[in-house]
Amino acid sequence: MKTPDLIFLPQPQEITFTGDVFALPEGGLIALNGPDIPALWFTAVWLQDALLENAQVDYELVGGTAVPSADVIVQLNVIPGSVRHEQGYELTIGEGRIDAVANTPAGLFYAVQTLTQLLEQVGAGRELPTLRGRDWPDFPQRGLMLDISRDKVPTMDTLFDLVDMLASWKINQFQLYTEHTFAYRKHPLVWQEASPLTAEEIITLDAYCHDRFIELVPNQNTFGHMHRWLTHPAYAHLAEKIDGAQTPWGFYNPEPFSLSPAVPGSIDLVRDLLDELLPNFHSRQINVGCDETYDIGQGLSQALVEEKGKGPVYLDHLLKIYREVKARGCIMQFWGDIIMAHPELVKELPRDIIALEWGYEAGHPFAEHGRLFAESGVPFYVCPGTSSWNTIAGRTNNALGNLKNAAENGLTHGAVGFLNTDWGDNGHWQPLPVSFLGYAVGAAVAWATKANQALDVPAVLNRYAFRDTANVMGGLAYDLGNIYEITQIPSFNGTPYFYGLIYDLAQMINADEPPGDSSERMANLQKAITAVDKIMARLPQANIQRDDAVLLQREFIWAADMVRHGCRRLLWAIGRAHGDEDVDLRATLAAEAERLIAEYERVWHGRNRPGGFKESVARMHHMAAAYDA
Repeated sequence: MKTPDLIFLPQPQEITFTGDVFALPEGGLIALNGPDIPALWFTAVWLQDALLENAQVDYELVGGTAVPSADVIVQLNVIPGSVRHEQGYELTIGEGRIDAVANTPAGLFYAVQTLTQLLEQVGAGRELPTLRGRDWPDFPQRGLMLDISRDKVPTMDTLFDLVDMLASWKINQFQLYTEHTFAYRKHPLVWQEASPLTAEEIITLDAYCHDRFIELVPNQNTFGHMHRWLTHPAYAHLAEKIDGAQTPWGFYNPEPFSLSPAVPGSIDLVRDLLDELLPNFHSRQINVGCDETYDIGQGLSQALVEEKGKGPVYLDHLLKIYREVKARGCIMQFWGDIIMAHPELVKELPRDIIALEWGYEAGHPFAEHGRLFAESGVPFYVCPGTSSWNTIAGRTNNALGNLKNAAENGLTHGAVGFLNTDWGDNGHWQPLPVSFLGYAVGAAVAWATKANQALDVPAVLNRYAFRDTANVMGGLAYDLGNIYEITQIPSFNGTPYFYGLIYDLAQMINADEPPGDSSERMANLQKAITAVDKIMARLPQANIQRDDAVLLQREFIWAADMVRHGCRRLLWAIGRAHGDEDVDLRATLAAEAERLIAEYERVWHGRNRPGGFKESVARMHHMAAAYDA
């Protein structure tokens, strides 16, 4: 038999097709074998449903090995010590049956995901290629973090659907980044307008994740990024600098930002948050944030920093949080950017702490930073990103480079985890499906870095994310995410057309640049608009087999319209800066903005709660106001 042309997400470490065919019979049994058979029920039902949906066979579940072997078509075995890796498995199809064996129930679940993906591609013909597979994860912890504090808080249905998709891609950790979007009973002032997740919803989501072998890890910032708290008078006394501070990015932020390490009440608040948050999770880990504390030393802790130094003051406060986390029987994760700025202090970190080494450009120094954590004996994750925030439609090539860089160097230096991140900076304008490309590639390289180097990204997106039988959406999303490169306008951590929509146009346009440079830039922007038109012309041919197909297409249409709008806005701004304003274009932009804002509200409410929409759309109204100036 010819080797079948099959694709998997993630591609297994080792899979060999042995050249024959196994025809699934109409009747048979799925036999479960292991020390705790009830723990295998969810996995077995997942396979049972996949067999019924894809091959139209309905196999009964049975426990143990006492049934006649001739009746067993699928044997699912958990045998501790049977395979080399804790989460690994072996899968065999041949000699009249399907056998999967794993050390743990989680490993068996991953075997079933591979088998399910095979069934989806074989379909109603019921003929499976015979094969032998050995598979295991490169990173024991493979996670996704979704920002739910930059205005968008997903509905529970959105979260359930996302967890199902991630589980099918063998992701085993999920974090929801919160600043103010958990409904703390003692602190309603902070979240009352945000449509937060309640304790009951977290408990429900945690159980849903647990069934799918995903650890829902609590994530609550406890040092920097506390402005949602500190802007309220009841918490203002805890702020490092209540009237704002100078940032390392060249501007003054007028809002308070970090809890002050000089105020004892800061740790009191952390204790309060941990005590209410942690009991709602199975996980014994927590991500406490502690990133980007740029204002430390500019306010209440100034004298302390002058005495000890900024790095030691930061570390002292970090260790206070660590002791509170440890006292509650948990392992602390924290973002490693600040401690990395003081590399001499890395060796002073406890060895039962997890540093999160993050960076979102393709060339981020994961090798250099990973080496430092490794040499210091500090466990760490590599934390790349989806490159979807601050973009509208993504940055495909940057995402691919960033994710692969993190995986390769994480493996080289012994990272214990891979945490993909999806942020929502500046109003979280990107629709959720724009991030599917980053989710898929991140899941693939976190599971098997080498085996997934040549991953056909559009193909796996079509099959396993967009469910597009016409094979259109994967390539469309991929290409739309690369429009930023056509503009040839350098842009860090975002796309130029997004920043042109968000920020003051005077900051974006250099009126003193030579006319030739402006002409070239305008020509490239026009090329980008034309490219978007060509890409989106493919959309009517898509055949998306998802319940949210209509919404998903509307989201991509809106994203494409926003990219065009951003490019046209830059064209208008360049002309205006050089004394040649196109007033007709200005009128067109004003009309477009009104329509885009109305559509944004419709697509927002398709997946997200109402809280936060007012703040997010206010940025669009600010964008539109420029056309009236």
